Amino acid sequence: MDGFKEARSLEEVKSVIEQNELVFVFLYGEHCSVCHGVLPQVKPIVEKHKQIKTVQADVEHIPELSGEYTVFTVPVILLFFNGKEVLRMARFIEMEKLSQQLKKITEAV
Repeated sequence: MDGFKEARSLEEVKSVIEQNELVFVFLYGEHCSVCHGVLPQVKPIVEKHKQIKTVQADVEHIPELSGEYTVFTVPVILLFFNGKEVLRMARFIEMEKLSQQLKKITEAV
């Protein structure tokens, strides 16, 4: 995996989702302290699963992400399998639960 790529547009996020089987999307806000605390905890969990492509995007800079992915608060993590959302967690993310869910999903693929 090549790390969390920073998307600059809604189209870029959609493109990553369309072109890859498993995609982890991290949506955050530049001025969100929870987001900045959660990302360093999420990264090592996701990076254990080499088949997952990752992308992150700032909803403050790309506000259309909120409408496209029904985001009311940040951070939001989304996992897509073949273009369909299969996992969503928002605001207070339980790392153990995230780890278990990713393990279950990647083993099933």
